[in-house]
Amino acid sequence: MPDLYTGTQAAELATRWRRSISADAAAVSVSAICQWVRRGHLTPAGLDDQGRRLYALPDLARAEKKTRNRALRLVGIGAH
Repeated sequence: MPDLYTGTQAAELATRWRRSISADAAAVSVSAICQWVRRGHLTPAGLDDQGRRLYALPDLARAEKKTRNRALRLVGIGAH
């Protein structure tokens, strides 16, 4: 079974990935993770014992990659 991450942990990972592309990249917030879910870019893989959604690393990576160019453009960084 793959490692699973809460929304907060998922946001931290996605932020690290974006900042590896550009140090000026904006952080990925928990609300961005929720937007990715609402927009169909990311599907929860389960729930933790407190009822919080959990996300699988491969799914999170795909969602971050899928949304990266738009996010970077929004903060004034050209597409990479």
